[in-house]
Amino acid sequence: MNSNKLFPVLGLCLLIFSSQALAVLPVAVDGQGLPSLAPMLDQTTPGVVNIAARGRVAVQNNPLLEDPFFRRFFDMPQAPRERMTQSLGSGVIVDAKKGYVLTNHHVVASADEISVTLRDGRQLDAKLVGSDPDADIAVLKIPAENLVAVPWGDSDKLRVGDFVVAIGNPFGLGQTVTSGIVSALGRSGLGIEAYEDFIQTDASINPGNSGGALVDLAGRLIGVNTAIVGPSGGNIGIGFAIPVRMAKSIMEQLIEHGQVTRGSLGVMVQDLSPELSQAFGLKGRTGAVISRVEPGSPADKSGLKAGDVVTAVNGRPVHNSGDMRNVIGLQRIGEVVAMEVLRDGKPLQLRAVIEKTKIKTVDGGELHPRLQGAKLASAAQVLNRELPGLVVVEVAHGSRAEQAGLMKEDIIVSINRHVITTPEEAAEVVKRSGGGQLLVNVQRGDAALFMVLQ
Repeated sequence: MNSNKLFPVLGLCLLIFSSQALAVLPVAVDGQGLPSLAPMLDQTTPGVVNIAARGRVAVQNNPLLEDPFFRRFFDMPQAPRERMTQSLGSGVIVDAKKGYVLTNHHVVASADEISVTLRDGRQLDAKLVGSDPDADIAVLKIPAENLVAVPWGDSDKLRVGDFVVAIGNPFGLGQTVTSGIVSALGRSGLGIEAYEDFIQTDASINPGNSGGALVDLAGRLIGVNTAIVGPSGGNIGIGFAIPVRMAKSIMEQLIEHGQVTRGSLGVMVQDLSPELSQAFGLKGRTGAVISRVEPGSPADKSGLKAGDVVTAVNGRPVHNSGDMRNVIGLQRIGEVVAMEVLRDGKPLQLRAVIEKTKIKTVDGGELHPRLQGAKLASAAQVLNRELPGLVVVEVAHGSRAEQAGLMKEDIIVSINRHVITTPEEAAEVVKRSGGGQLLVNVQRGDAALFMVLQ
């Protein structure tokens, strides 16, 4: 065909294809087809609310500021023992008939008053039904009058690249909508929550979006917006949402019991690294390696042994230790879990019954006289994380432990530069000191300090 005749033919083909494509677009303006999220948002945004929470938190003062002589000498007033807090966030109405609103724990933590503002401008007082700090989920209840709920979606069917929309109240500006895609799935190990299985998205999530909705293009709830990664607290295209599979399971327990009581399998786990995979003869496999089994625990009763590799629980694949913790952490006490295990390269099917977590505490005075009055427990047990150290779960007022400077929720990471994970390990280190002084490394919130106990 002559090249001069080819271009008109191509132009005609493109015109035909373009007109066919325009014909299937959902919205037409002045005869021009334009894609729009507006029809879906008209149905969805009334189910997303703004939350304002006000409360008080105790202030931990320096002991010197509590000394009347010190304050009088330096002419200092009595330091306040508490301060007012206020936070802004978002929430999602998930049950219009009963008035249940799903949000983040950190939005309403320590709140005495919670106010919910609806899309139509109504302001309602909310009651806290229950809250789970480990997964950062909370449930509120508001008067169920002419409410609109966001329908549940299925976060298990999400794929990287799916389009999503985030709805919330960033910076207190009022309801705002942003869009993007699912950037990654199953994000964990970020240290944001105790239980992490995040949906990562590049839809803009900013402070104030916490607790808001992440929906698919059909307007179905697939995640609860929770956190961002950014050098200055602003959005740089990396946001995280809790999948509704996890949020809904926790919500049901909060509504039923007011709290989440997690059971225990009685194991310590670690990732199946490439080196371990090669050592176990499991090239290319993923899973969670059982590093320790508590005697008498559900895992012990099921026949699980150290060195076993768990590849699935209740039919759900386990790729790493985080997956294992999340799956077990969502099980209720008394439920049966079916585990697919590799032992020496051979597949096994084991079953265990989840039991109530039994936290073993020890009196600090049994370890060292200066620890008298402190109750200590394994950090891994108390915080449900693979952490070294002993948590100070209780400090008696006026005790030697308090005088030494220890506070409740401190984590004793090491003694005499030896990292400890159990009371037994701590006792062994103290015994080797021969009664001499102890150098204790303590983690307190985001800070760390050394103490010398004599």
